[in-house]
Amino acid sequence: MLSTALIDALAPALTGLAAGLTLIVAIGSQNAFVLRSGLARHHVGPVVAVCAVSDAVLISAGVAGIGTIVTRAPVVLDVVRWGGVVFLAAYAVLSFRRAWRGGEVLDGSTAAGSTDGAGAAGPLSAAVLTAVALTWLNPHVYLDTVLLLGSLANGSEDRWAFAVGAVVASLLWFTGLGYGARLASPLFARPRAWQVLDVLIGVTMLLIAVGLARG
Repeated sequence: MLSTALIDALAPALTGLAAGLTLIVAIGSQNAFVLRSGLARHHVGPVVAVCAVSDAVLISAGVAGIGTIVTRAPVVLDVVRWGGVVFLAAYAVLSFRRAWRGGEVLDGSTAAGSTDGAGAAGPLSAAVLTAVALTWLNPHVYLDTVLLLGSLANGSEDRWAFAVGAVVASLLWFTGLGYGARLASPLFARPRAWQVLDVLIGVTMLLIAVGLARG
């Protein structure tokens, strides 16, 4: 028999799960990098962990009321915004360069040909730092997790149950995206597929950078 407290917490948790998935499941810089890491099968676990843990911290901060501080200090978001513009533009250039060079294939459990610092096939430290930058230098992350999810959580019957649901949604999404990407391995056995992917990722990063620059 489920306890009354558990039953009462279930509805807010499910609401948080649904809200979290709604905001997370979208094409963005963070998801694009996790997808590429999963396809290349490089540092998938650490990349997924960075994204999921970062979301958990941001969601918890929003539920705890940190969002109020963020709204009262817009200069913080401005600094993050312009840092994100520079980083995303640089990542877009690297993606276009990989596409131009070509020659990348999926061979067994590794992907060859991408050895630059921002690529999924680079060293672990580069992959982790890229995941951190794509998460924390994106103002939309603060708006979605800290402000929006924080507001929704504080308006629910049990805000921390709501937060748990949102955190679980983030974990499920990034794990599924990172490890599920390998299902497309047969397609990415061809160099042309990698070139198309890198062009799409480059365009995505560039569009987000332009959007951030325009405010």
